Amino acid sequence: MILVHGGFVDGSSWTDPAGRVSTTPSWTRVTSPRRAEPDPVPGRRCRATLQTVAEQDGPAVLVGHSYGGVVITEAGRDSRVSALVYVAAFAPDEGESVNSLIADPAPGAPVPPILPPKDGQLFLDREQFHASFAADLPEAQARFMADSQVPWGVEALEGAVSEPAWRSKPSWYLVAADDRMIPPPAQRAMAERAGATVTEFRAATPCTCRSPRRSST
Repeated sequence: MILVHGGFVDGSSWTDPAGRVSTTPSWTRVTSPRRAEPDPVPGRRCRATLQTVAEQDGPAVLVGHSYGGVVITEAGRDSRVSALVYVAAFAPDEGESVNSLIADPAPGAPVPPILPPKDGQLFLDREQFHASFAADLPEAQARFMADSQVPWGVEALEGAVSEPAWRSKPSWYLVAADDRMIPPPAQRAMAERAGATVTEFRAATPCTCRSPRRSST
């Protein structure tokens, strides 16, 4: 099991889920370069994921959160990947990017507090970070995450997937029903399109999910 983090954070964002899967025979986290990749998918994060896949002793399951879903959708075509797990993540189709997926938000959909680019890098507004990105976490933890954000390259938003791995690999999708970054209806639509097995939680931050609402195939 390989955990792939999303934008604005690093591998430490998986700390709580990693503790819960500590009994899994083999799991690891992808560690991306400190500064977000300036090149579109496949970019540094995709290459880092494939390098981690190559280091495994057997078939790998890729688990992606948020933007990490774009990465596993591309990297998951590798023959050594056996399955995909999306955690409140983007699951793009061929030719789609984050920008194309968020281009036409539904009325009333949450708007992530992304600040204007600075030197080609994006950050979330620190004052709104807790409410939007880490709503289920303690305030002190959310504040630490807000202050230690990893810059996200603007070009990564334009990176389009070549051929989605979910077309040929079994996939699962965890919908965060109160998510304030990727609208839950969009999560459900992407999961359905991918033919994923879906579990839904009443949570805004997947790593602190409280109670399951429904499960479907």
